[in-house]
Amino acid sequence: MTRTIVVGLGRSGLGAARLLKQQSCDVVVFERGDNDALQHIAAELDQEGIQVVLGQPLTPESFQPWREGLEAVVIGPGIPWDHPTLIQLRSEGIQVRGEMDLAWDALRQIPWIGITGTNGKTTVTHLLSHVLERSGLKAPMGGNMGLSAAELACQITAGASPRPDWLVMELSSYQIEAAPGIAPKIGIWTTLTPDHLERHGSLEAYRAIKRGLLERSDCALFNADDPDLRQQRSSWQRGTWVSSEGASPDGQPADLWIDAEGLVRNSVTTLFSADVLAMPGSHNRQNLLLVTAAALAVGLPPQQIADALSTFPGVPHRLEQLGTLSGATVFNDSKATNYDAAEVGLRAMQGPVVVLAGGQTKRGDAKGWLQELNTRACSLILFGEGADELASLAKAAGYPGELLQCPDLKNAVNLAAAAVQRKHASALLLSPACASFDQYRDFEARGEHFRSLIHPFLDAA
Repeated sequence: MTRTIVVGLGRSGLGAARLLKQQSCDVVVFERGDNDALQHIAAELDQEGIQVVLGQPLTPESFQPWREGLEAVVIGPGIPWDHPTLIQLRSEGIQVRGEMDLAWDALRQIPWIGITGTNGKTTVTHLLSHVLERSGLKAPMGGNMGLSAAELACQITAGASPRPDWLVMELSSYQIEAAPGIAPKIGIWTTLTPDHLERHGSLEAYRAIKRGLLERSDCALFNADDPDLRQQRSSWQRGTWVSSEGASPDGQPADLWIDAEGLVRNSVTTLFSADVLAMPGSHNRQNLLLVTAAALAVGLPPQQIADALSTFPGVPHRLEQLGTLSGATVFNDSKATNYDAAEVGLRAMQGPVVVLAGGQTKRGDAKGWLQELNTRACSLILFGEGADELASLAKAAGYPGELLQCPDLKNAVNLAAAAVQRKHASALLLSPACASFDQYRDFEARGEHFRSLIHPFLDAA
């Protein structure tokens, strides 16, 4: 029997191992870590007939005892596609696949909506799944958030959940890179700004990965308000372009846009008011347009789309309103893991704002974020590993407000609660502009911790 080795016991690795087992494959999981939590997971998988080897680093030597019958190696998005060990395995004729590629093979008979972009893809994924589901379609979401694609495949192929009409999949550059065969029925590209350059090497390489997904999509939807996408527009022979800036951003006609009356399609039809979506910020008007364009492509009538949009509760950890503190609205924007996302979050605020930022800094251009801080933030509270670096950036940019530093989020929340009253702020915003990995498993864990820390300070409802 041929063997497949799955590398990593994260969400993607677990899903991939179980999907392979479901397909009657001989599957072994390598995990470099070894602690109580991992041993518990390994014991669970052992009960399912899946062997786990803990303390197994990703080196050529780790694979030697398992080479007989080894046909493929499956990796999650956290492992670089060009890792030296993976390059060597390929040179020896071993197939290397991403977990998303595995899921695509299992689910390709169901139409996919693939959503990518530096920022905005999580909101668009949640919002589009909500619109389709409220309209009576089965349209589960997953991929880069929520359920992994392989976990979804396990549930669907086992009959544990109904066969979907559509799959709404958030796809990161890491996942697209390791699954070059994915060809969605509808592809959506939200934004492109420098991110993950430490992984992909250059903006050009990062852009090319995302472009490949849209080129393979039957129907391609683009955000014409994004400067990078707009600059590349002449290189696209087909596609639908949406704009919240009017019918002709930069003189290039949009196919769906917002004017004073609402959403307009093809210059003749006002579909519905843009106010149906109760989420702040111009970026959410862009998200509204992309979701509407996708829902129209699916075949939904405008009024049904509008009705569904009006009931959307928002996305956890993305400008999520938690209540008020001394009258100031509290927002959890833990999903803002880079400067561009944090800039978007700040721009949606009415100042003065108390801002909490920090974590593990990433490469990128902080200029726009710093400009928004200078304009809107009355107090900037920095925490975590990147606090010193962010403080230096703010000082160099001439930030005029109060600047405080502390070791962790708990201290930051205590300082922020006092600053709201002292500065008579209209909002308190956690928008870290950094990855969470200095102190948290992921941005969700950071956001949940913030929610628990801020709760005692909130005004009574």
